[in-house]
Amino acid sequence: MLILGIDPGLATIGFGLVLKSGDKYRAIEYGAITTAPKQMIEKRLSDIYDDMIELLTRTKPDCMVIEELFFNNNTTTAIDVSMARGVILLAAYKCGVDIYEYTPLEVKSSIVGYGRAEKQQVQYMVRLMLNLAETPKPDDTADALALALCHGTRMIPKR
Repeated sequence: MLILGIDPGLATIGFGLVLKSGDKYRAIEYGAITTAPKQMIEKRLSDIYDDMIELLTRTKPDCMVIEELFFNNNTTTAIDVSMARGVILLAAYKCGVDIYEYTPLEVKSSIVGYGRAEKQQVQYMVRLMLNLAETPKPDDTADALALALCHGTRMIPKR
């Protein structure tokens, strides 16, 4: 199974494509989609949509896993991320890719075994599970790979 993990954002969208074969995992491709902060939000959202369509069309994942939004105190950031997340979900829908969602707590529990794990613990386990020489950068990329691994280990049915 080919699983595409997505860590949504407006400035940086982490992605990680993982191949699950039995109980083994292999990173196929990972990186980040970025937008320029000084551009109009409409242009940034359009760029995210176009880049997601290209990524989904080129990689042809069996499913896409995206982080459920968790809001702290910064509502401006939350709104921006929500808009970007909507564009990402639309792209996956338009490409006919099944979508799954997990909370940060579910990802941490699945990867580290503890829902309140630190970011460094999750990154270490991502490196270990995928046999990577280094932690993928930026952090959004490591988070996207963690999402893909979470789905691979949990395989929660689509809602």
